[in-house]
Amino acid sequence: MNITFRWYGRGNDTVTLEHIKQIPGTKGIVWALHNKQAGELWTKEEIKEEVDYIQSFGFHTDVVESVNVHEDIKLGKPTRDQYIENYKETIRNLGEFGVKVICYNFMPIFDWTRTDLFHPLPDGSTALYFDKEKVINLDPQELVNTVSQASDLSLPGWEPERLARLSELFEEYKGVDEEQLWGNLKYFLEAIIPVAEEVGIQMAIHPDDPPYSIFGLPRIITGADSYERLIQITKSHANAFTLCTGSMGASPENNMVEIAEKYAYRSPFSHIRNVKIEENGSFAETSHFTSDGSIDIKSVVKVLSDQNYKGYVRPDHGRHLWGEDCRPGYGLYDRALGIMYLLGLWDAYKNVKG
Repeated sequence: MNITFRWYGRGNDTVTLEHIKQIPGTKGIVWALHNKQAGELWTKEEIKEEVDYIQSFGFHTDVVESVNVHEDIKLGKPTRDQYIENYKETIRNLGEFGVKVICYNFMPIFDWTRTDLFHPLPDGSTALYFDKEKVINLDPQELVNTVSQASDLSLPGWEPERLARLSELFEEYKGVDEEQLWGNLKYFLEAIIPVAEEVGIQMAIHPDDPPYSIFGLPRIITGADSYERLIQITKSHANAFTLCTGSMGASPENNMVEIAEKYAYRSPFSHIRNVKIEENGSFAETSHFTSDGSIDIKSVVKVLSDQNYKGYVRPDHGRHLWGEDCRPGYGLYDRALGIMYLLGLWDAYKNVKG
């Protein structure tokens, strides 16, 4: 298990690499060029500058999250081919600097979706929250306004340039169902996977968050059946998954222990976090501690230990603790606590095995 920490770059994160270096057992930084818009080419010069800076602190830069997929690719528009060419060249450029995994998603319009970014928890902390009943009758623009006003820092998947076209994008997606979205994903993968193979990079698709349709938009990476279908597109080792317990686990239908047992071998990158699912399907993000949520985190880590998992792992969204002023879900303190919990479980299981 190779522990990593997601970082948003100089001037775009309240957490510094000096802070992260003090978290025991943290070997790598999960990074991206966050100033780049979906569809833009990542140049070698830009990549080198960021990689050199991160590595100067002693971290590896093996994992990139995310190289965002342009909406025209997801929509299957004729303009997608040029964006795919940019994506392929970006993969080649990242491979030249030793990147091993690219995490990406194929969610229409929205990335992760929450209705409250600072929901109060019983312990006095706050966390990300999804009110399922509220979303049923919510105007998507109202959701965009809530997220946009929550922080001065950029939020991944909520880029203002894309969301400025919200009405236009919803209109375009009216003609796209799940089968068409699968077809567009297949077209994308058949184009990029040979390039990823060529440079030794695994493309690790992230599950939809939450893993079911919202606002009538199709969502397709939602559970074990999705993984099986994805494998059928291409059995290449470069066609891989990001195992995210909090995203896929937000649906009670997904047993994350069983999914980890079956698919960890195909998941070079894992996000491990907990959520507390309410009776109506709403959920709050909690500490990583197993007893605080609905996901059996300790058993997921045991599965990884039993399989001698060598992939990259990062704590995912954390609570906001002790008055920390930070990007919603991405503060220092709770994610550092999460790392220590995961490493404690890992060490315990390793010692039991001898």
